[in-house]
Amino acid sequence: MTGPFLKRDGEGIALPGPAIGLIEVSSIARGLVVADAVVKRAPVELALARPVSPGKFVVVITGEVAEIEEAMQAGGEVAGTLQIDRLFLPQAHPALLRCLNGGRRAAGLASLGIVETVSVAATLLAADAACKSSEVELAELRLADGLGGKAYFVVTSTLDLVEAAIAAAVRILAPNLLVDSELIAAPHGDLIELLRRTR
Repeated sequence: MTGPFLKRDGEGIALPGPAIGLIEVSSIARGLVVADAVVKRAPVELALARPVSPGKFVVVITGEVAEIEEAMQAGGEVAGTLQIDRLFLPQAHPALLRCLNGGRRAAGLASLGIVETVSVAATLLAADAACKSSEVELAELRLADGLGGKAYFVVTSTLDLVEAAIAAAVRILAPNLLVDSELIAAPHGDLIELLRRTR
């Protein structure tokens, strides 16, 4: 298994972009209706539509900016009061798209920055901001599965660049969406090896 979601055999996430839309709802049944509504409204790619712990449903779509906007409007109308979170990224950072697609992560690990949030949408927003603000590599991206619905990402680079990336990620989030942010200036070799094995 690769990528930020624990995937079933043969399941993948293809996100060519440039825009990403995400709707997260508290009902699995309503989530399926949302997934149907977004692809019926506009020519977008349904990249992901599945339950995530604890009993929520996440829909991720990708495509051109105008089409994603139109599909997101339809999805929001159908989600109604069961919508937990939503995200529209018109120009997602390429590193974010690669990680969502299960692509290769950073080869080397220097200083590490970790940002943990309460939702999938919040982590995608923060990771995008971190990568756009500073020359860091997205070393890890974990969304919802096995995390009780929370999510986190890890960036790596020199200490000053990681600090700037974490600051940008924290700044873009509402305080109630941030669980924690941490910085490891010089990670121990054992931790680096563990991260390399689990990526």
